[in-house]
Amino acid sequence: MSKGNPPGLDLDRLRGHLERELPGLVRGPLSAELIEGGRSNLTYAVTDGTGRWVVRRPPLGHVLATAHDMRREHRVISALHPTPVPVPRALLLCEDESVVGAPFYVMEFVTGTPYRTAGQLGALGPERTRRVVLGLADTLVQLHAVDPAAVGLGDFGRPEGFLERQLRRWGKQLDASRSRELPGIDELHAALAKALPASPAPTVVHGDYRLDNVLVGADDSVGAVLDWEMSTLGDPLTDLGLLVMYSEQRPVPGSPISTTRDAPGHPEPAELVERYAAGSGRDVSALPWYTAFAYFKLAVILEGIHYRYTLGQTVGPGFDRIGQLVPLFIDNGLTTLQEG
Repeated sequence: MSKGNPPGLDLDRLRGHLERELPGLVRGPLSAELIEGGRSNLTYAVTDGTGRWVVRRPPLGHVLATAHDMRREHRVISALHPTPVPVPRALLLCEDESVVGAPFYVMEFVTGTPYRTAGQLGALGPERTRRVVLGLADTLVQLHAVDPAAVGLGDFGRPEGFLERQLRRWGKQLDASRSRELPGIDELHAALAKALPASPAPTVVHGDYRLDNVLVGADDSVGAVLDWEMSTLGDPLTDLGLLVMYSEQRPVPGSPISTTRDAPGHPEPAELVERYAAGSGRDVSALPWYTAFAYFKLAVILEGIHYRYTLGQTVGPGFDRIGQLVPLFIDNGLTTLQEG
């Protein structure tokens, strides 16, 4: 770990704040490193040489209202920690931007491994790979079994009209990054709107549930679900549709999108759905809609990245090929909806 300050985290000021708010927690000078892999919010592993913690803060230069994001993440993991859902224990929320320059929260460090590629997952062997991936479905069942009101999350979102709002929101996101013809994307958006399913009873939804947003423990079970920045109350099948979409992905040469589908022993997406349906008791017959919606969302996200790349705002390996992937996700969405 670095002894100096990583970008966005003043360790002396952080230590002073922790000593005031949680006396006895920190026993010496802090060192930290930025953990790679987060979609937007920054995550740091921090230690005093004895204890280890994790700090989350908004990205550098972020100009949106970010205190709300940190408060929501801290609130949801605090509420879920006493339940069977594996989440880190939240220790402290700080909305005073004078400490490190932005709101942040501190949680316990959970030991575990994030699996982002087929090679990493494949190193476990077929039996363990199967156990890890099926555990994703089991953990999703646990999350969606939580009664939001019973854990203080009854007002965590507005579940009425959830799917309509989601579809409208992602349609606006698409319009904001339109810079070229994308055959089929308006057809997909319209078809999703026309076939909107009736949502089951609302639950806490993660919003970005997939293998590389969890830590897997030494026993191959899900040790912690991370990255709750998109969580809310809504339709639980949106989480399952997203998991299925990611589980279907075959690797595309040169693509920066990670996929584990080709790891030997990886369960078929249909088996994940069956496992979830058996564990939750929910009707999953409308799942093709939710999977197609997941394809639409990712197509919009990728098109936004491509648009920023064309403006010179995004640099890095693989970003020049993002634009080529968008039509694949549009086609997959249309095919999934038609076959459903």
